[in-house]
Amino acid sequence: MYIILALLLLAILITVHEFGHFLAARAMKIEVREFAIGMGPKLIGWKSKKYDTDFSIRAIPLGGFCAFYGEDDAKGISKDDPRAFPKQNVWKRLFVILMGPVMNFVLAFVVGTVFFWVNGVETITGIDPYIVDVMAAGPAYSAGIQAKDVVTEINGVNMLDGTETTLLDTIGNWKEGDAPLKMTILRGEETVETELTPVWDEKEQKMRIGVTIGGKYRTETEPETFLGGIKDSWDWCSYASGVMLRALKDLVTTGEGLDQTSGPVGIVSMVSTEVQEEGLRAFIRLLMVISINLGLMNLLPIPGLDGSRLVFGLVEVVRRKPVPPEKEAMVHLAGMVVLFGFMIFITFKDIMKLFG
Repeated sequence: MYIILALLLLAILITVHEFGHFLAARAMKIEVREFAIGMGPKLIGWKSKKYDTDFSIRAIPLGGFCAFYGEDDAKGISKDDPRAFPKQNVWKRLFVILMGPVMNFVLAFVVGTVFFWVNGVETITGIDPYIVDVMAAGPAYSAGIQAKDVVTEINGVNMLDGTETTLLDTIGNWKEGDAPLKMTILRGEETVETELTPVWDEKEQKMRIGVTIGGKYRTETEPETFLGGIKDSWDWCSYASGVMLRALKDLVTTGEGLDQTSGPVGIVSMVSTEVQEEGLRAFIRLLMVISINLGLMNLLPIPGLDGSRLVFGLVEVVRRKPVPPEKEAMVHLAGMVVLFGFMIFITFKDIMKLFG
């Protein structure tokens, strides 16, 4: 069920993106050859009676497209077709291209507004530390500590006081000669008692027990007005966009974060896991995050993406004449081949993670 929900999330995002292109094309009187939800073989297909457009639902729910006449026509077959996309006014084409990413931003903002208005806004009141990962040869591993364990007490002192500081300080302040740390651990609904002795980490210059510690926020939900929901959604989307832009800058300039890049398989896995753990709130949050990410990624000037098509349109505006459609089509087709190869690589990496 959670995998289906994750696939549904991706289908919504891609459909909204392509629907942005479609609506803009209709508004600009540009004809659409085909509008498809999904990729691969057709499951259902029908033709518009009013417009010369084929609609289809396809077998693989990880994509979709809005295809225009004469788009990416590297052989020049449609160069004399008045419906061909390259023959349309450049400003109309730029508007149609831009509306795909814009619709992703609009989706995130509208969903956020409604969600904050209906469900209220969460206020962080504290944080509960937990074990994210356990090193294979450290004191924690020897003591039987596992990932997702929650350390509730050490030597009778409460560790769940709303901060991570108490737990970190209790471990970090241990000194040679002190008694071992007696820990009370919550593992699901089971309480486990264990003890261990921290070791000195020369690199970090502190006592450690061989774990990575994370934190789960304690929150309180406060009711919100509709106008408040608009403001909260705007603030949230602005913050998320800023974080993603900085991450993209680091990825391009230093390669930082490349190992954390995921394709459809990784996204489906992440979404299904988080929705299973946190429910509707996680689904909405991820829908907003991935929608903004999809919008930003498509604005990058990478051949085959909307950003590259926008660049060609702007070059046409400056030059006052278009780049030959066949040459532009070759650039986009080459870009799509590279992107497809990269997607295969990322998908293979995601699958290896699942079985790793």
